[in-house]
Formats: sequence, C-alpha cells, structure tokens
Amino acid sequence: MIYLVLFLVGFGLAISGGVSIILYLNFIPAGLSILDYLAIIQTKIECYFFFIGLICMGCSVHKLSNLSVK
Repeated sequence: MIYLVLFLVGFGLAISGGVSIILYLNFIPAGLSILDYLAIIQTKIECYFFFIGLICMGCSVHKLSNLSVK
C-alpha cells in the first residue's frame, strides 16, 4: 500500500514539475537561447520536482514488480 501512495505522490510531483518546465519554455521565444533556458530552470526548485517524481515512481514500480513476482 505504501508503494502505491509513493507512486501517486511521485506522479503528482512529476506532473507539477513537468508543467513548470513547459511553462518556462515561453522564455525561448523572448530571445533566450537553450543554454540560457537551462540556466534559468536550473535555479527553480519546482523544476526539480519532475526528477524527484520520476525517481519516486521508478522506485515504487520496481518494488511493486518485486512484490508481485513472489
């Protein structure tokens, strides 16, 4: 049960972080380069939620697949 909750929390974090990353893409048409864009999202904590969410989901899927095999 705890792994299902971890998966859902990870999914929510990945969605919120992914939306933030997509929203910051609006800076590119304003004249910023890709390197400037990467430098900006590197300083924003909400963009790290995407990677934290992916890690949480990956860990929970790995643990759930091990539980169902037994």
